[in-house]
Amino acid sequence: MNRKELRPGSSPQAAFGAHLRGLREGRGWTQEDLAGHMGYSSVHISAVETGRKPPTLPFSRSADRAFGLVGAANTFEREFREIKHGSLLEGFPEYVGYEARAVEIRLYNIGIIPGLLQTSEYARVLANSAVRRGAITPQQADERVAFLAERQAALERPRPPMVFVAIDESCIRRQVGGSAVMDAQLTRLVEFADLPNTLLQVAPYEIGERRTFDLPVNLLTLPDRSLIYYAESQAQGNLDRESASVVPVLTAYHQLQAEALSQAASVAMIEQVRKGAP
Repeated sequence: MNRKELRPGSSPQAAFGAHLRGLREGRGWTQEDLAGHMGYSSVHISAVETGRKPPTLPFSRSADRAFGLVGAANTFEREFREIKHGSLLEGFPEYVGYEARAVEIRLYNIGIIPGLLQTSEYARVLANSAVRRGAITPQQADERVAFLAERQAALERPRPPMVFVAIDESCIRRQVGGSAVMDAQLTRLVEFADLPNTLLQVAPYEIGERRTFDLPVNLLTLPDRSLIYYAESQAQGNLDRESASVVPVLTAYHQLQAEALSQAASVAMIEQVRKGAP
């Protein structure tokens, strides 16, 4: 019988497969035995063990049940989530979990349209650019785009959150992906502003030093009215739930909104930029 040697150090996916094989063989099970416990074919299990097929969340949870790992520290579900979110900054996956159940979302961005408002084409251009720079792999680029689509879909619920978005003027003037991509992206912003649960404002260049933030800001209000603040630099993300430090950020956000254009004026500026007007 041919047995493929595994290299668990080569990638998180390979480590997942080696972990699966190690526990299986430790029980004295064949792949057919494990298939009977998990409800997957032995061919599928072999493909995951050797890295030819990536694990999924249902597969990972089934493996945890088969090996009695539910609630343990070294679950396959945890490994799966590390694979899925491996290209994301520390703290961001946790933030997204809160984002999916927030009743209010406040965003501020500089230079780049906020992810929740990005078209798939705009998001793909940014991901591909990161691949060309060597910052992420093509697989991680695909994961980023798919993960963003999941975030956007999570907000389409019977009682959607109120979403406040303030963007620096640079977000709409910076060309990303060429004229067709930008035209579709700016159109998406105008459509967003027309929704009943949104407020979109552009912070124009002319506010100068009255701009209250120099980095992107994400603020969430949860159903219990508690606040969560997430901010990130180029290298790391930071999640803060302490009211003593989060409330001043909310105050600064309100101050920024007071300096920004009204939604009507913001939409008018976006339309001017979309049509190529100065």
